[in-house]
Amino acid sequence: MLRPGGVFCNLEHVDSPTPDLHDEFLRRIGCTRESEDPSNHLLEMEIQLAWLREIGLVDVDCSWKWRELALLVGRKP
Repeated sequence: MLRPGGVFCNLEHVDSPTPDLHDEFLRRIGCTRESEDPSNHLLEMEIQLAWLREIGLVDVDCSWKWRELALLVGRKP
């Protein structure tokens, strides 16, 4: 439904690159591994960016990231 030239933005949770960074993220949001939702299976940011490319978006990038929160953006040609 996105018109040509339209921009798709998705604020998404992404996997931390290391277990220590994941623990730090959890600490900063007041959570622990023990209290973390077990159904929360995060994927690497690059996998999610690849999905945007696969559906035909261009200029796909991560425009902003803080720990496990990332703003993924792509434009419809």
